[in-house]
Amino acid sequence: MTRPIRLEISLSAIRHNFLFTRQHAQARNLFAVIKADAYGHGVLDTAKTLADLADGFALLNFEDAARLRDAGIDQPIVLLEGPFDAAEAAAMGGYRIGGAVHSQEQIAWLAKGSAERPVEAWLKVNSGMNRLGFRPQQAHDALASLRALPMVRPAAIMTHFASADDDYGVAEQWANFAPIAAQSGLPVSAANSAALLRHPHTHGDIGRPGIVLYGASPFEDATGAELGLKPAMTLSADIIGVQQLQAGDAVGYGRRFIADRPMRIGIAACGYADGYPRIAANGTPVAVDGKASATIGRVSMDMLAVDLSHLPQAGIGSRVELWGPQVPIEKVAACAGTISYELMSAVMPRVPRLLKD
Repeated sequence: MTRPIRLEISLSAIRHNFLFTRQHAQARNLFAVIKADAYGHGVLDTAKTLADLADGFALLNFEDAARLRDAGIDQPIVLLEGPFDAAEAAAMGGYRIGGAVHSQEQIAWLAKGSAERPVEAWLKVNSGMNRLGFRPQQAHDALASLRALPMVRPAAIMTHFASADDDYGVAEQWANFAPIAAQSGLPVSAANSAALLRHPHTHGDIGRPGIVLYGASPFEDATGAELGLKPAMTLSADIIGVQQLQAGDAVGYGRRFIADRPMRIGIAACGYADGYPRIAANGTPVAVDGKASATIGRVSMDMLAVDLSHLPQAGIGSRVELWGPQVPIEKVAACAGTISYELMSAVMPRVPRLLKD
């Protein structure tokens, strides 16, 4: 490695967070959500880390699911959006990959199937989020269609909450979904991370923890650490340059920061092409050699500036934690007007990845 930037992934933190979730979940089974390359943590590494803990895995792409099977992952796997075409539908059974069924088109694809064994179908109900799924009044007929297919085995009924993490809550969607779920006689899967922590009546048979596995909070009013989670991702870079400013000096593109006093700043080897948010505000927290500080000026493609005025010991080679144990990713996300999910999944491939534990 030449450019001094790194993404460290703590596998022991992921295990801790899964066990933490298990303690809070009333669902008998927990399928770890590892879509989007396990929220940037590495889909295969995460699956192997949880292989002796998780009851199954939930992800998005057939290719990733097939990789897990080829690597020896034996737990049930479900595609959260189901097959994207008839070819995937036909291949799912051979790889023992299940999937959500949310449209008549998917039922038609499954009806053509040439699978070696039945495909496990999770009937997706649109209980009010209005993305994917059959509306409640369509669910009975959709389930009957699935049950009529010899190479399909209905394995669960599922929905997804839009507001489990805020004051609006889940009451309306649960009221739409619960009667249909009960009538179906299928295992119920509804609870995401937020619902697993705050809405125990929705836990059903299969919980789907996602963001909590990686140590971040699904709630705006608490960080992951405050909930008892451990951050699994640390993004850090070293200082590669130091500048002395006088009052009136500007920093970075667009002169977004003007010094109002003499200052000392460091330039860290991380920018928006690495996945750090360009829109992050002045004052976004960082830690320099373990000491609290903040960003200054606009984030560039390959660099950003941090305040060293109160850190005389810091200089070239000092380590800047951009998020991790010392700098909650939720606070960085708030300064950029986004959420931790986006920051985790946006770290670019050019950042070297180091596995810990």
